[in-house]
Amino acid sequence: MYWKNLAAEVISSLLILLFVYTAISKLLDYQTFRMQLSKSPFITAYAVTISWALPLVEVLVAGLLLFNRTRILGLYTSLFLITMFTTYIYAMLQYSYDIPCSCGGVLAKMSWTQHLWFNIGFVVIAITGILLETARSGIKKPAPSQLPPIVYSTIS
Repeated sequence: MYWKNLAAEVISSLLILLFVYTAISKLLDYQTFRMQLSKSPFITAYAVTISWALPLVEVLVAGLLLFNRTRILGLYTSLFLITMFTTYIYAMLQYSYDIPCSCGGVLAKMSWTQHLWFNIGFVVIAITGILLETARSGIKKPAPSQLPPIVYSTIS
């Protein structure tokens, strides 16, 4: 059981690190991030909104992952976000001729294919975290010795 708890904590920590790092990278180079989003063929019309909302959501998700009470929600939200990012990267690779990179920091140094595999890895990590956290915090079934006695009644 110890390794499950440790693995769940490590997974949450990795996701927190990822989301805080990417949010800070986007905000530190906000003008470039917004400009690159505006060049994206799929989200041009929403670039300004996304440029503020995305880092904010990433920080909020990291916050959810910090606390045991909200961790499962944070893990599901992480899975949703990373799956959206992965789908976006796949669509860009398949259907776009001009591929602007709106990533920051180390992630900007990756090729789009490397970034796709990186995200797929984090999808697997998030799913594993959900499974571990669900098993760790799930409702435990009572042991057979703890079950209430059976009451027999006779109908007269």
